[in-house]
Amino acid sequence: MTNTLHIATYNIHKGLSFFKRRLVIHEVREHLRLINADLLFLQEVQGGHARQARRFSNWPAQSQYEFIADSVWTDFAYGRNAVYDAGHHGNAILSRYPIVRWDNEDISEHRFESRGLLHCEMKVPGWDTDLHCVCVHLALTARHRSRQMRALRLRIERLVPDGAPLIVAGDFNDWGRHAADELARPLGMHEVFEQTYGRPARSFPAALPFFHLDRIYVRGFNVKDARVHHGHPWARISDHAALTSTIIRI
Repeated sequence: MTNTLHIATYNIHKGLSFFKRRLVIHEVREHLRLINADLLFLQEVQGGHARQARRFSNWPAQSQYEFIADSVWTDFAYGRNAVYDAGHHGNAILSRYPIVRWDNEDISEHRFESRGLLHCEMKVPGWDTDLHCVCVHLALTARHRSRQMRALRLRIERLVPDGAPLIVAGDFNDWGRHAADELARPLGMHEVFEQTYGRPARSFPAALPFFHLDRIYVRGFNVKDARVHHGHPWARISDHAALTSTIIRI
């Protein structure tokens, strides 16, 4: 039985370099394995793309979430959000623990910006209740984000028992830092970097992070540590920094 989880959230930029000139999904997989998280919350994951597969000779035969998971993360779920002629992309959760139930809720505000809430329930050995995890990638405008955070709050209030451990992580695009008031406080969650350092992590751009776009919110856990992975080599493989945290169930 373990009460400690090591978690990470990362916008992988579809496995392409900042200007989409290089395929970097192999490097993404390598560095995520070095992080050695129990749970990965991934955004902008390419489920398939026929044109890019023709463009790059080393494009994986599998989906990107299966390619990253391989034999390390035994369970995974993928929420297909954006669908186009050549393929599709969305959010993914990779887990060392069994995913017993999952669902992807469409929260798109318009057809030009497809978004979803990927919600998984997991069985952690020795725990008396399931762990609930939600991976998000919210809209670019404040008005649309506010509606999406309301949809997320309502989903959690409806489907997650009050005593169940909860993790919500991803790319919130929350330039104005409104998620604390609109989401976290009403649900009794706290953000791991705010808990540790007094403010959310600077995670964008990865070369020299300035904006606080990515978050990890938890309920039912104490935070042991939190870290931003930026600069070399991370800046070569995505425009976002990866965030990690070690949390301990209360």
